[in-house]
Amino acid sequence: MNEASPNPAAPARSPWVWTLLAWLAGALLAAGVLWHHRTQTLAAQSREVTLLATALADAIERGLQGAEGGLRALAAQRSRYAAEADDSAALRRGADLIHLVRTLWIFDAEGQARAGSDLTPAPDFRTFAPALARLAPDGAAVSRPYADPVTRENLVALAVPAAAPHQGRAAAGWIVGAVGEPQLLGAFNARMLDAHDRVGIYRDDGVRLAQVHIDEPVGDEAAMALRLARDAGAAARSALDDGERLVAQRRLARYGITVRVSRDRASALADWRSAATVAGATLALLLAVMLGALALAQRAEQRRAQAQQALQARLARAGRLEALGTLAGGVAHDFNNVLGAIVGFGELAQEAAEPGSRQRKHLDKLMHAAERGSALVERILAFSRGGAQAAVAFELEPLVREALQASGASLGHALHFELDARDSGLRVRGDPTQLYEALMNLCRNAAQASPPQGRVQVTIARRALPADTVLSHGRLAAGRYATVAVADQGPGVPADAMEHLFEPFFTTRSREGGTGLGLAMVHGIAGEADGGIDVQNLPEGGACFTLYLPETTQPLAAAEPAPHALPRGQGQRIAVIDDEPALAQLALESLEALGYRVETFTDPLAALDALRAAQPPFDAVVTDEVMPGLSGTQLIETLRREQPSLPVLLLSGYGGAMLAARAAAAGAASVLSKPARRAELAAALRAALPA
Repeated sequence: MNEASPNPAAPARSPWVWTLLAWLAGALLAAGVLWHHRTQTLAAQSREVTLLATALADAIERGLQGAEGGLRALAAQRSRYAAEADDSAALRRGADLIHLVRTLWIFDAEGQARAGSDLTPAPDFRTFAPALARLAPDGAAVSRPYADPVTRENLVALAVPAAAPHQGRAAAGWIVGAVGEPQLLGAFNARMLDAHDRVGIYRDDGVRLAQVHIDEPVGDEAAMALRLARDAGAAARSALDDGERLVAQRRLARYGITVRVSRDRASALADWRSAATVAGATLALLLAVMLGALALAQRAEQRRAQAQQALQARLARAGRLEALGTLAGGVAHDFNNVLGAIVGFGELAQEAAEPGSRQRKHLDKLMHAAERGSALVERILAFSRGGAQAAVAFELEPLVREALQASGASLGHALHFELDARDSGLRVRGDPTQLYEALMNLCRNAAQASPPQGRVQVTIARRALPADTVLSHGRLAAGRYATVAVADQGPGVPADAMEHLFEPFFTTRSREGGTGLGLAMVHGIAGEADGGIDVQNLPEGGACFTLYLPETTQPLAAAEPAPHALPRGQGQRIAVIDDEPALAQLALESLEALGYRVETFTDPLAALDALRAAQPPFDAVVTDEVMPGLSGTQLIETLRREQPSLPVLLLSGYGGAMLAARAAAAGAASVLSKPARRAELAAALRAALPA
């Protein structure tokens, strides 16, 4: 009997089979994980597209509601006009005041543009939807986009019914306002979107009104209208996956328009494809290597999610700070008017009181308390970026050395301050007094956080940002910056405190008497100078606060000698305009005591009429900025056209560098911060009046 010969291939084949089975098992496992990762990635991208569409739709709806409200207010005022010639003047005023709207027209009942705020051609009467002839009294219609023949900018018109006829005037038609495509999109521009994101604003009939990153040609409008209607139900719940793009849309029913945001599906899955490629290559070599690669991919995904979450938290934090600043600035502005009257009349009472008397001592205490209140208001206004300080160019290093010297003297010699001026000669533009106070606050906080016998390191350096950069508490545009970093040796900033670090009245040292306004003021000063602040916990312990200030090449401001006596007037006629009667009375008494003839007005429109009719004319005008009916800068612009040689001084406690630039463009002789001291007002009048 012959023995069967062994098959040499059988034992050799078994390891390959088991290896193949193991590889297949690993491949199936990896495929399942990758598919789950892909699903999560698409879901996250869909939510992000939906949030973008919702935020953009809300911003556009608020803008259109504001524009519609202005148009309806303008329409309601037409019944008070004495003649049709008033329409053009009213339209010009309305175009300056209504947010988003750049040009206004009045269409008559036949659809012809009867009057306009400027020479821009009016939109075609037939391009509105719904049709103007069928527009309800409380309705609004949107036109097709059309190009301005001068600027080539795309415009979209918004129309509302005009007021009813009055005193025999022609039948009313419609008030129409043109909105530019950039203004319609608002803050959402190409820089805030991914390169593969597409944003389109469409009417219900498929007409595209505005776009960002949309490069395909305009197609069949009926097909687009059908697509918008088809996707409306799914897009209302979440982003719709149409196979090639993730789409989310929000409809603004009142205006008959839809905001449509889409993202390229391939770009949304780019990170996932990279992970799948790595996993596939790893599986071809060894299952263990594949598992390691998947672990790396998962860690990379976790880091990406954490980075995205941190970015969203920083942007939300910056938004909260801006909202708090607006609220604080408004309250401080109103309180500043009250405080101005207290300080001004207090100065007059101090001068009238007998030196050394009991009354004088009481007044001195009153003025001391008022000074503390003024400092508190200045801090709040600095946080809200609302101070009316003038910006000058100055060298950074001497100011930092002065602040460090003052900090060392006030905090004692136990703490050691070290300065590292890596780049000398750096110049910045802003208010040196405010920046000095900000540096003092940072040094004081660093000293309080550091242990006894500790060290505070201050570093001055130049830094160039090639692209927009997100800091811990805000965003910086690309450019060249001078930085001042203040590092302490304390325990660092806790995570829960980092979120609220620059909010006003937030403090971790309430027992030590902290008010919570120091860092809020620092944040406001940095923002006022178009800079920012970044806070990081150091690896070796402690925290580092870094101020970013835009570097400038402007020449240094010349120092002004301090006056020895108050300049006096020679009977010049001065008009004082302030809607606060107490402040107007204060200016009257202060300026009359300096030798001027003063007339006060609390209504800016009545003051403008008086200035026009004055004989002999006034020699100078002192006006507040924020007044009902007519602002100070608007008053200055009007006077510049009618009386170009009349000097005008502007007073404001809320406006900052933007107000200073606006006032200079209007032609103001100078801008003074409220409450203005007599010495400042006297010096400004002397400089403005001819010798």
